[in-house]
Amino acid sequence: MNIFINNKCTDHTSAIQNAIDDCFRSGGGRVTVEDGEYHIKGIRLRSNVTLFLKGGVRLIATRDIEAYNILAEDTLEPLPECEKTDVLWAKANPARNNDFIRKCGSRWTNAIIRLVYAENASIIAEEGAVIDGCNSYDEIGEEHYRGVHGISMYHCKNLEFRGYTIKDTGNWAHCGYFCENLTFSGITILAGHDGVHTGSCDNILVENCKMYTGDDCVAGFDIRGLTVRNCLFNTACSSFRLGGTDVLIENCTLVGPPRFCFRGSLTKEEKRDGAPSQSGRKTTLSAFTYYSDFTLTVRNAPGNILMRNCSFENLERFLHFNYSGNEVWQSNRALESISFENVSATNVGMSLCAYGDAENPVTISIKDCSFTFATEQTELIRTANFKEITLENVSAGNVSGKALRSWGGNGKLKAVGICGFEDSITEATEPFHTKAI
Repeated sequence: MNIFINNKCTDHTSAIQNAIDDCFRSGGGRVTVEDGEYHIKGIRLRSNVTLFLKGGVRLIATRDIEAYNILAEDTLEPLPECEKTDVLWAKANPARNNDFIRKCGSRWTNAIIRLVYAENASIIAEEGAVIDGCNSYDEIGEEHYRGVHGISMYHCKNLEFRGYTIKDTGNWAHCGYFCENLTFSGITILAGHDGVHTGSCDNILVENCKMYTGDDCVAGFDIRGLTVRNCLFNTACSSFRLGGTDVLIENCTLVGPPRFCFRGSLTKEEKRDGAPSQSGRKTTLSAFTYYSDFTLTVRNAPGNILMRNCSFENLERFLHFNYSGNEVWQSNRALESISFENVSATNVGMSLCAYGDAENPVTISIKDCSFTFATEQTELIRTANFKEITLENVSAGNVSGKALRSWGGNGKLKAVGICGFEDSITEATEPFHTKAI
């Protein structure tokens, strides 16, 4: 079934939603949104339906935060009682109720476009189509200011997102939980928060995207099977904040400083008024930060992460894995293995950090890589509890000391063809400290 919508209708939300519902009832098909400006509230995309946006489409989302509680009113596919909750966002803590993120009926999961228990659905766009989140604000939302996500997916299979620009989302541009087979291709993300953030998801592909984000570009944990390739990143946080199993990152580039600021650094008035993401903190934090907190159960041992053929410029740090216990975002299951091949990082602010788990130490391989630091560092890697660290054909600029400074739990160091530092370990005498992210 094919349905065409133009902006001559008086209620754009109802026109789009009714078209999606009719298409769904008929067994699926395509809903085409013709060129024009559309002012919308929350929309639910359903199984076997493609939402196709013509190149001149501009979907402008309301800043009325109460307009997005659409699942409670949905009679076509009522939300199961087990997915309903009144639990609001709170900082990650293993001792409290994390249903705000685990159940799709929470306020936190609201989005401009929602998919819940949907299969074989997609949002496809011609070049030039825009989804504008208008920096929605929610005083009882995440961190007491973040509004709704751009596109939210829960318990879905076989989804594709391609071709559009999404900007100024109140929270993450794409939020996916308990899903499998997700593809994000040729998408441009401007400002807002995380670009693509998934949890407890399997088989994800992110390719040919451009992300100029105010928060992390690609993020999430308890991920099984993630490929990120041929992407351009520019971020006020981390290009990757990830924990997962079987992860491949290749042919990606990050150049800082960020074009847009981290919105958490704006004043309360600026957040409330939806001010542009310009005046706050503009610092790129890291190339790769490990992520694993207690909002989700981690199903598999995190590891087998490979980054290759990538370049990074102008950032605070390259690798940030800190399982010392002082960062809540890295306190669930520890990272077991990560590898870097043919990677360059220039104008980096501080040494690499790889502090592993004493009971399950980390293995790290760095091959054919180069690092240049903005100021003198006394070691290439600050580490603890490692099983093996391999450095093969690795060069470093502005390192005055040895390969590793260790806080204990030493395993084996293999260093071949290194340049700019010594192939040995310094035992730390001072307390471990690294700036948290």
